Amino acid sequence: MNNWLLLPPVTFLVVLAGVWLLSRLLNIFSARQSERLTDPYSCGEDFEEHLIQPDYSQFFPYAFFFTILHVVAMIIATVPVETPEVFGLAVAYMATAAIGLLILLRR
Repeated sequence: MNNWLLLPPVTFLVVLAGVWLLSRLLNIFSARQSERLTDPYSCGEDFEEHLIQPDYSQFFPYAFFFTILHVVAMIIATVPVETPEVFGLAVAYMATAAIGLLILLRR
């Protein structure tokens, strides 16, 4: 075997060593850590706690809607039409997903 460098473990170790070396070389350009680096900043004001607490209750219905529609699209795209049993199961799955979307968007 002439191309031993193309073996996956050897290639992985070579790339890992190269990335580590590049990280060490570029470390001289990185910003130095300070004790105030992790402090929150808002228009130059120092404050004790974060006053903004986002509410994700409006986000979750959209996330579920997005997930359900993409899974249904994947099922439609990958179901073989030639097999009637599998096609029937796919139609039943899509009907169940439609009912789930109606329940989700009921409000």
